[in-house]
Amino acid sequence: MEDVTAGPDDAGQRLDRFLSAALDGTVSRSRLKALIEDGRVTVNDTVVREPRRSMRKGDVARIDLPPPADPEPQAEAIALSVVYEDDTLIVIDKPAGMVVHPGAGNPTGTLVNALIHHCGDTLSGIGGVKRPGIVHRLDKDTSGVMVVAKTDAAHKHLSGQFADHGRTGAMERTYQALVWGAPDRNAGTIATHLGRSGSDRTKQAVVSESQPDARHAVTRFSVETRFGPPAKPVASLVACTLETGRTHQIRVHMAHIGHPLIGDDVYGAGFRSKARAVPETARAAVEALGRQALHARTLAFIHPSTGDLMRFEVAMPADMARVAEELRRI
Repeated sequence: MEDVTAGPDDAGQRLDRFLSAALDGTVSRSRLKALIEDGRVTVNDTVVREPRRSMRKGDVARIDLPPPADPEPQAEAIALSVVYEDDTLIVIDKPAGMVVHPGAGNPTGTLVNALIHHCGDTLSGIGGVKRPGIVHRLDKDTSGVMVVAKTDAAHKHLSGQFADHGRTGAMERTYQALVWGAPDRNAGTIATHLGRSGSDRTKQAVVSESQPDARHAVTRFSVETRFGPPAKPVASLVACTLETGRTHQIRVHMAHIGHPLIGDDVYGAGFRSKARAVPETARAAVEALGRQALHARTLAFIHPSTGDLMRFEVAMPADMARVAEELRRI
């Protein structure tokens, strides 16, 4: 059983969309719809079978998640966009909509299932049965570049680099984000503490350093393009570089400074009216996106075996590029 409570920003959201966000994308909306229609979801202790049911602040939804049929991920012939591969590691361009590893409601169709098929038994086992080779992850609805370890030695080496976050080494992770409005500076640093939200335990929030689960979080940003009138941009394309790797860090930080990601119904729900204010073609592109406009563009690290600096950059996917193109027309 999973209990989730609707906060102020969740008011008006569809039940299936609310649950998807609350469960951090670990259960697909199609799966949630089936569970709702099957009577496995209650709201305020009443069974609800309508996925479109509108949430209100304070509503408590409970979902009965059946266990996966098979606890061990199986190989699946899912196409991968391989950027680079050798005997030590593989670098892929993960599409939006793909969950990284199996979890509740997603026993199949994940990146891990695809990697097992592609790499066979060469993946590192340090991550466990369900996460072979996985040293870092991207949210389901975030696209972009990822590295996966094929050997235990590579797994340990890469994990150390990710833990350091480039403070003393060559590790670099840069994301592209389309955000509402534009920061008043061309570049800056957001340094806060992040922890579980007091109003909704499924969300992260900027919290006091004294909160028990508070973790220091630092994001550097630079504005690459401003869309709309120079005096009051409608939106902007921002590059974000992580100095720490906290859950939903970029999404929370950009919302914290007043510029949430376009399409982010979890941290940018209060900006839904922005989409209605842009021209019809741009509004249609945003609605078609159906996710937060976040893409992992660049990943750099030291190769665990050769010691060479490896740097990979992948272009933003078509759905996000279309939103940017429509915004440029404003």
